[in-house]
Amino acid sequence: MAPEELLDESAAIEKLNAALRLQMRSALQYSLTAATLRGLEVQAVAGNLTRYGDEELEDARRLIAKIVALGGVPTTEVPQLCVGKEPEDAIGWLIECESEAIDTLQAAIEPTGREGRSEALEHRLEHMIMRKQEQIDLLERALGTGDARD
Repeated sequence: MAPEELLDESAAIEKLNAALRLQMRSALQYSLTAATLRGLEVQAVAGNLTRYGDEELEDARRLIAKIVALGGVPTTEVPQLCVGKEPEDAIGWLIECESEAIDTLQAAIEPTGREGRSEALEHRLEHMIMRKQEQIDLLERALGTGDARD
């Protein structure tokens, strides 16, 4: 296999750690938002946010395990969290956070190469991106924004 088709472990660890930072923020931010939203109209979405936080934590564990398997040390750094006073602001912040996380996960695919283990990592990252996009779609519908409104 040509060198460019091999998994670049060093670059993968770096990119996965960048994604892990945001993944840990996602888990905490969803949980924080679910528990702090006020108002009858947002309680229906709070259960989804709790579930999303649990799923984000599960994916954070997967990223940690992969970083360690590649010989790296997982980051413990987490970007700033936010408690939104207004439900629209809190949900809007979640959309911003998840959009940034999707871009970072996408960037982590680049150094994966074409080996079997590379394909498995790429596939895992794509599933994480897909799940996050579905979460954004629900959040945008909750806000009444997104393509369906245009």
